[in-house]
Amino acid sequence: MKTLETSSPNLILETPALEKNNGSHLGLPQWIGFIGMVFGIFMAVLDIQIVASSLEQIQAGLSATREEITWVQTAYLVAEVVIIPLSGWLARALSTRYLFALACGGFTLMSLFCALAWNLPSMVIFRALQGLFGGAMIPTVFAVIYTLFPPRLQPAMVIVVGLVVTVAPTAGPVLGGYLTDAVSWKALFLVNLAPGLLVSLSTWLFVRVDEPEWDLLDKIDFRGILYIVLFLGSMQFVLEEGVKEQWFESREIGFFALIAVVSGTAMLYRELTIEHPIVDLWAFRNRNFAVGCIFSFILGIGLYTIIYLMPVYLANVKGLSSLQIGQYVMVTGLFQFVSAFVAGPMAKILDSRWMLALGLLLYGLGTWMNGNLTYEAGYWEFFWPQAVRGFALMFCFLPINSLALGTLPAEEVKNASGLYNLMRNLGGAIGLAVANTLMIQLNKGNYAVLREKVTGGSAEAQAFLSGMKQHLIASSSPDPELAALKQLYGLAMREAEVLTLNTLFHILGLVFFAALLLMPWVRKVSAGEDPGGGH
Repeated sequence: MKTLETSSPNLILETPALEKNNGSHLGLPQWIGFIGMVFGIFMAVLDIQIVASSLEQIQAGLSATREEITWVQTAYLVAEVVIIPLSGWLARALSTRYLFALACGGFTLMSLFCALAWNLPSMVIFRALQGLFGGAMIPTVFAVIYTLFPPRLQPAMVIVVGLVVTVAPTAGPVLGGYLTDAVSWKALFLVNLAPGLLVSLSTWLFVRVDEPEWDLLDKIDFRGILYIVLFLGSMQFVLEEGVKEQWFESREIGFFALIAVVSGTAMLYRELTIEHPIVDLWAFRNRNFAVGCIFSFILGIGLYTIIYLMPVYLANVKGLSSLQIGQYVMVTGLFQFVSAFVAGPMAKILDSRWMLALGLLLYGLGTWMNGNLTYEAGYWEFFWPQAVRGFALMFCFLPINSLALGTLPAEEVKNASGLYNLMRNLGGAIGLAVANTLMIQLNKGNYAVLREKVTGGSAEAQAFLSGMKQHLIASSSPDPELAALKQLYGLAMREAEVLTLNTLFHILGLVFFAALLLMPWVRKVSAGEDPGGGH
């Protein structure tokens, strides 16, 4: 095998895939393999949200309670967060080809088992294993971009993967609702079988970017793996379940929070002091990578929290169906697709720092605009905030990837990619936990304020109750007075929720505006420059 020097003299890549084309162009097999990998992470990311829209049907099929069925989602997310930081080490030990083919094959097999699940415990176990395999695929693709492709193609490939990672959650609820209505909830998992087999096969046959380092298997840091699993698993559990259990009023949440603190401290000490760590935290010495991970964390907060809040707004306030909600939220994905054709060329001529600043500003503006809506707002009032956010996403995603991974040596990219993707998922988990907690508290506060205004002596309240009572009498209501009071209570709760969601949108906008303060700490790097420029 020959070595190939990249445009940076300090980076030497040893890869059969690049030996043949000398980095100047890629052959058809490499393209087939890469496209297969991209489709693989589309399935992995899609499967998080595709199930969310059909939890009630799954609950009925497995005879579970409303509280129990949430474990179908929690198990997947906990397992995914645990495996992501380990994916870099696994890719080095097994090679990208073996790891991705095995991960996709396992994901496909677990999809079949999920469809065949006979009760809730079996479904939770299969979903956890599905999340474990799915999580191993996501960071592997990002690492391949910076090892397989020459610098001039990296921005375009980042855009492709960025579209997949952010469009899949948008499409998930719509596709999930359609499959459940047209077939059954089992179709949510069976739909993965054919694509999963094709992706596994294409990866096995065509992906050649590195060779296995089998000697790493002789140096497995079992204690490090245990600390990582305990830390990330416990933390994700606390974030997912804390709001339902009133946080530290629950002994269970307190116990797992303590486990997360102790194991997290042990993990940091272990991984920073041993010779062959499972997760190389020293990548954070690179300032661009460290700041890029903070931006990835912030982007995760924005992406996952908005994906959660928008359907809540449209369902609870507007009373829309799943299909109608899909028609509203697909605007973000459409404008993100459009922005890819603008962001790609701009990345070649514009300083990535200015591009990122523009993206953060636009995303914050779009989120802030969402916080100025009312119950009467129609489709077009929702259209423009989503259009601005969708257009901004590529202006965030592309430079953040370049800033975080584009200045690292090639041998560090695999491990760093896992850490980078972990930060986005942690941002989403923490964002959702905080949003859920604030939603409960703000709803109570806003309803209390509205209730003080709606009193027996209020002329507006009396006029509303009188008019509603006359309407209910005409419709032969058995107790028109009580029914009118219920209607008034429902309106007050609805307006309280509007105020709450608007406040949350404004808070998210402020988070993105505040992120602009980090820009002075970012070193200049253009997406199209050599990946080792920072060294």
